[in-house]
Amino acid sequence: MASIRGLVLAMLSLAAGIPLLVLSIVSIALIPIGVGLVLAPAALLAVRGLADQQRSWAEEWSGVPIRRPYRPEPPASRNPFKRVTWLLGDPATWRDVLWLVLNIPLGLLLGILTWAASIYGLEGVLVAPWLPDSVNYGWGPFWPIHDYGLAGTVATVVGGAVLTVIGLPVAPRILKAHALFSQSLLAPTRTRLQERVQELTETRSETVDASAAELRRIERDLHDGAQARLVALSMNIGLAEELMKHDPDAAQKLLTEAREASGMALTELRDLVRGIHPPVLAERGLDGGVQALALTLPLPVEAKVDLPGRAAAPVESAAYFAVAEILTNTAKHSNARRAWVDVHYARGALIMIVGDDGDGGADPARGSGMRGIERRLAAFDGTMAVTSPPGGPTVVTMELPCALSSPRTLPSSETG
Repeated sequence: MASIRGLVLAMLSLAAGIPLLVLSIVSIALIPIGVGLVLAPAALLAVRGLADQQRSWAEEWSGVPIRRPYRPEPPASRNPFKRVTWLLGDPATWRDVLWLVLNIPLGLLLGILTWAASIYGLEGVLVAPWLPDSVNYGWGPFWPIHDYGLAGTVATVVGGAVLTVIGLPVAPRILKAHALFSQSLLAPTRTRLQERVQELTETRSETVDASAAELRRIERDLHDGAQARLVALSMNIGLAEELMKHDPDAAQKLLTEAREASGMALTELRDLVRGIHPPVLAERGLDGGVQALALTLPLPVEAKVDLPGRAAAPVESAAYFAVAEILTNTAKHSNARRAWVDVHYARGALIMIVGDDGDGGADPARGSGMRGIERRLAAFDGTMAVTSPPGGPTVVTMELPCALSSPRTLPSSETG
């Protein structure tokens, strides 16, 4: 198996590496005249795809994990210069190109060595000695077997057996050496890891602050709402008990008010619970939650949810409230005639796209609501990108990295 993988590695190093290297160099050189603005992103992303394939093989074949080191993709833009700047400004892009340059000779060499360490020895035992003299095959170009008669045949079989015994366990180690070489260039650097730690520290701090603010809001809502109504309810019932013997009509009126107050208190408690974790999420998942949101808005909303399973409850909750906040902002501020929601799963992430045909001009930096959504998503390593030119349309794309469970099983956080 290692020999076959070595041949695949050698062939890929030549067949894909050389064309991609030439295309990358040419496209970058053509950026000043504008042609490279279109070609360079395609070429560099193709190099990134080849590097991702090597990351996958390194872990699958040799047990060497290589994490992706790239910076987050910027919001979608019609300006090709921004995309080129994002790619060329990422140090990981240049390490990919350096890996590509070095991998062409090294990948070819190590791939051939892997083949030679296993297949060549087997050939010396099973094939070369037994061919007729007329073939004049020899054991590769190094050993003309038939020139030495029986001694040459015996030497070939023995040499092939020895090489096979040595080579078969060596071949996987050669593949691992290539994986370690790739890891040295394709894994995140210490600087990138430090940046990531800083990002996570800031995200954690913001999440803690947001959680504390949410707890204060819940406490305030309970104190000013349901608690006040329940206190008034208790007082009315107490007065009704005192008036029951002397003034039944007044007591009856107080009991009626108490019943109405209890109903309003229950409504406020339901609203409060719905604001913490909507029951529809537990019952019907994110699909049902988004469909329910679409029905509550005062404008037509086309909702499309295509998920092969369910995310963990905290992820579903974050996604639900993010979509709800965007739709609420749409209804309040956009002057839109219609809106749409598309929720699907791709590339290991929950992707939510919310758009409208309103006035546009939405700026996340100006709105606390948008900032709150970013904080909510950042707690799960999620991202948000807003495209909202003046005149519209506005499109908000949110991504939440997560795993999905089977549709018939609950996520681990929901199981008892």
